[in-house]
Amino acid sequence: MISTSGSDPVVVAPAAVISKLPVTADTKGRVRASKEQRRVILAKFEQSGMSAAQFAQRTGLKYSTFAAWVQRYRRTKRPEPKPAVRLLEAIVAPTATTAGLLMHLPNGARLEISDASQIPLVAALVRALEKPC
Repeated sequence: MISTSGSDPVVVAPAAVISKLPVTADTKGRVRASKEQRRVILAKFEQSGMSAAQFAQRTGLKYSTFAAWVQRYRRTKRPEPKPAVRLLEAIVAPTATTAGLLMHLPNGARLEISDASQIPLVAALVRALEKPC
């Protein structure tokens, strides 16, 4: 690390990997990076496949600083558009109608029975509907 007594920014290289990253440090050792520099660093992070902690450690950045950059980036990153829902019309061929029972109830409901085995169930339903709530 190079330090100066002035206020000019100095390029800091604590590790071999960080020399490839475009960051600068002020006289107090704080990392300074423009938005474009952060974009480059975040792009390298996404390509690396490492966790944020691993990437920060290998590049020499403080984890808290790097985590804030990642959080800010992800918050402003636009979500990828979801594929549009595609609806298809289904045409069902009519089946042969069989004799059955069709009941129109007073509330506008309609009950249709086409199988004789359903008669006991319908009888129980009608009895239950006759009772007051």
